[in-house]
Amino acid sequence: MTQPAYPVIRLRPKVQDRAIRHGAPWVFDNEIVTDRRTKALAPGTIAVLEDAERAPLGLVAVNPTSKIMARMLDRDPGARIDAAWLSVRIRRAHALRARLYDAPFCRLVHAEADGLPGVVIDRFDEIAVIQPNAAWAEALLPEMTRTLCEVTGVTTVLKNAGGRARSLEGLDGENAVLAGTAPDAPVPVPMNGATYLADLTGGQKTGLYFDQRPNHAFAARLARDARVLDVFAHVGGFSLAALAAGAQHALAVDSSAPALELARDGAARTGVVSRLETRRGDAFEVMEALAAEGATFDLVICDPPAFAPTRPALEKGLRAYERVARLAAGLVAPGGYLALCSCSHAVDLARFRTACTRGIGRTGRSGQLIHTGFAGPDHPLHPNLAESGYLKALFYRL
Repeated sequence: MTQPAYPVIRLRPKVQDRAIRHGAPWVFDNEIVTDRRTKALAPGTIAVLEDAERAPLGLVAVNPTSKIMARMLDRDPGARIDAAWLSVRIRRAHALRARLYDAPFCRLVHAEADGLPGVVIDRFDEIAVIQPNAAWAEALLPEMTRTLCEVTGVTTVLKNAGGRARSLEGLDGENAVLAGTAPDAPVPVPMNGATYLADLTGGQKTGLYFDQRPNHAFAARLARDARVLDVFAHVGGFSLAALAAGAQHALAVDSSAPALELARDGAARTGVVSRLETRRGDAFEVMEALAAEGATFDLVICDPPAFAPTRPALEKGLRAYERVARLAAGLVAPGGYLALCSCSHAVDLARFRTACTRGIGRTGRSGQLIHTGFAGPDHPLHPNLAESGYLKALFYRL
């Protein structure tokens, strides 16, 4: 079959191409010659990227409407982006997860780090939830869905179109069933000795946060015989792992009533519901109220949403993390433990650690930083993309 004649886009003169040659996966709009022909390319178009001297650098997915104008797909400019190409990438990702986990509940594809830029796929046994957060993936979604089913054996594929990334690519926000039938009830997920319930059609993101799995496990080691406070609990990620490990009691706090209901249902399935208490409310207000009540806990965990999803929000986000640390530290019993998490792309580990340590210090407390955690290995990092290492978790003994 004849190789398709992909269009060509070119780097601007004097643009340093060293980062791209060394593996950087993104090319920004100010680095590309944006003539009339290039601007007319449809979002998701596959093109050959050339340097300013017309030497090919690889195949990229182009979106003239996005700040990330080109995403590297293949370093081989002679490659063909089709179902066979997708199969190689998905098989490679599937093989890693099959080696890592005994049960098929995990992040199956982690975007650039798995060679599928902008594509996130979480697996829940026979169901996969896909977030095609780049225009090229949206254009190839039928082929990607068929290949995903063939490679992994999943029978249902759901499209989750929520999130800021799709809007930045000019994509719609409509969810869809791409294969099979959507589940009519939350899906049970075994993890760290507990059973979680994931709402795959109406919950946050793809329904469950697999990235915190190793941090849940570390917190559970500190939770034996402990009184636990889980703030921003969602469906009980830290709470249920702690209770399964033998915590005396856990209080899960979240602003979402449906999420807390799933936490209670998960606790019932795990056999620990008698030791779980839930409280709905604003996390900051609840922590202030608990302090006024004189409550203390042996282990306090705060896993908030991204307070600094972008660089313009960095300073405001750091102040929010400092405030969380200050309020949470005041609720930790002497000799107890505090876990503070951030999923903000714009906040690096050093800044996050500084904000947290400052917040703890403002309570007059001091402590040891005993562990730094990150996302699990089913969320691999792209070595040339700092954004892929978004999750940080700091564990202190106060």
